[in-house]
Amino acid sequence: MTTLTPKQEQLCTDSRWDFSDLRALFFSCTLKPSPAVSNTEGLAEISMEIMRRNGVTVDLVRAVDHDIATGVYPDMTDHGVASDEWPAIFERVRAADMLVLCTPIWLGEKSSVCTRVIERLYGNSSELNEAGQYAYYGRVGGCLVTGNEDGIKHCAMNILYSLQHLGYVIPPQADAGWIGEAGPGPSYLDPGSGGPENDFTNRNTTFMTWNLLHLARMLKNAGGIPAHGNQRSAWDAGCRFDFENPEHR
Repeated sequence: MTTLTPKQEQLCTDSRWDFSDLRALFFSCTLKPSPAVSNTEGLAEISMEIMRRNGVTVDLVRAVDHDIATGVYPDMTDHGVASDEWPAIFERVRAADMLVLCTPIWLGEKSSVCTRVIERLYGNSSELNEAGQYAYYGRVGGCLVTGNEDGIKHCAMNILYSLQHLGYVIPPQADAGWIGEAGPGPSYLDPGSGGPENDFTNRNTTFMTWNLLHLARMLKNAGGIPAHGNQRSAWDAGCRFDFENPEHR
């Protein structure tokens, strides 16, 4: 069990909200295959544990452990690729009320694995929900970033823009991260890094988690985003919705 700080513990104890019908999916976009230790997952464990303490069903996918094909279509085996695990993973995405993309920083950017996950999320974004809206309407998104170089806000800016463009709702303070000193140095979980004890990181991770929970609760209670003025199924002029490229949604 992940150890929470006393403040984090108290917030869980004092909660008067019921989140037990909510589901969260965390994508770990580390470049390290299992069972290698992921510093990014180390930070994500704090957010996941807060959610677990509040009854949320939490799912974790380490993307690099799966055969996720490159592309922007729902199933790349329909486009000549021999193997693609994304369709099965997408069912876990579809089941989640909250999606958190967790990435290390490489050369100032989110990881290549994170980019691939976003591209595949994009490939399903033109699908419709029961209300005739795009697939991710009524769900909330956030991100966590780790590294030992600058770039947390840059990565978060790109990830959160991408998620809202696909249809996710982004709450306030929807990102958090940790970086050590610029240049080579200890990573988040390394002894003496100061990462797990960093108050700024713990505060932002806690705020992000609770904001995701509150907004997901509000949307669930409201039945999602009202289906008026945003239904592709009701839009009978303008774009060609049957065009192959998902950009022409």
